[in-house]
Amino acid sequence: MVDRSSPPGGPQHPSLSAPSLVLRLGGIALVVAALAGAFAYVHGSFDPQRLTPKALVDVLEKNNGVHPGFRRNHAKGVCVIGYFESSGEARPYSVAQVFNEPRTPVVGRFALPAGSPYAPDSAVPIRSLALRFTQANGQQWRTGMNSMPVFPVGTPEAFYQLQQAQSPDPATGKPDPTKVPAFFAAHPEAVPFLTWIKTAKPSASYATETYNSVNAFYLVDASGKKQAVRWGMTPLAQDAAGATAPEGSDFLEKDLVQRLAEGPLRFQLNITLANADDPVNDASKAWPADRKVLNAGTLVLEKTQPQLSGECRDINYDPLVLPAGIQGSDDPLLAARSAGYADSYLRRTSEVSQLPTGKKEARP
Repeated sequence: MVDRSSPPGGPQHPSLSAPSLVLRLGGIALVVAALAGAFAYVHGSFDPQRLTPKALVDVLEKNNGVHPGFRRNHAKGVCVIGYFESSGEARPYSVAQVFNEPRTPVVGRFALPAGSPYAPDSAVPIRSLALRFTQANGQQWRTGMNSMPVFPVGTPEAFYQLQQAQSPDPATGKPDPTKVPAFFAAHPEAVPFLTWIKTAKPSASYATETYNSVNAFYLVDASGKKQAVRWGMTPLAQDAAGATAPEGSDFLEKDLVQRLAEGPLRFQLNITLANADDPVNDASKAWPADRKVLNAGTLVLEKTQPQLSGECRDINYDPLVLPAGIQGSDDPLLAARSAGYADSYLRRTSEVSQLPTGKKEARP
């Protein structure tokens, strides 16, 4: 959930306050009023008893350790460069240029959803893909997707409680093995995720995963009409039958480099249209499989870059950085992700600024 982050436009001084950062985000085609209100909710401005970004990032640090200069989650990754070719199918639903122009440049990042930049690639069965589409009019669409069909829980508070259940006990240095089962017993909304995770296996390649937005958004047409949607990137490449993740710690990046040396990788952007009664504020609930799906176009990835020096390093893949024609839903996880990314970014840039002179910065 946290952190794919740095603020839009590149690094900022760590003394900037989180509210100031949100105002800066508003300069890149955000729905400012909605985002500011959502951020205040999560940040605790309305009620000091509510969950704050600091508390959320603190518990991730407690569970994963602190790796100075790195993201607090999705810490291990690789940059990718390419473009998006619109098919025109989303054009009737949205005025966003990304759907109305033939080609839009993209900077992305594949990553492992883990808090350590040194985690083995087989540590978790989930992979992530974050993308920044830069439109000709200067507006941007940023999205962070994961290779799972639903989120475990539907609220930031429940996600925080899940992280607490996994925290090490000070007396033993290890998590209490009874807490996670107790958490899930108290959260039946997690059943769809748990059902999926039981059979999920670490994939052998970033290139053969399907990546889902999980959260809902709205496409907005020229008349202002809104259509609730979720989207996903479906690979056009496939693993060989029976392929499993190889041994070793760093096979995903090596595989990606090798595949791209042989030619571009392509993903189809599928946008699922919700019916009027489908939930748009709860990422733990799947929509029925019979919903209409648009083939909105093709993502073409052409090359990789190291995350320590590549273009993706200083991009905040905040899912609420949106162009005209795409709006965030009232899913509270979206606001929490936006606020948590900002908090995490300020921490890691502060850590980098304190590195000894001459030491290589680690700011992936």
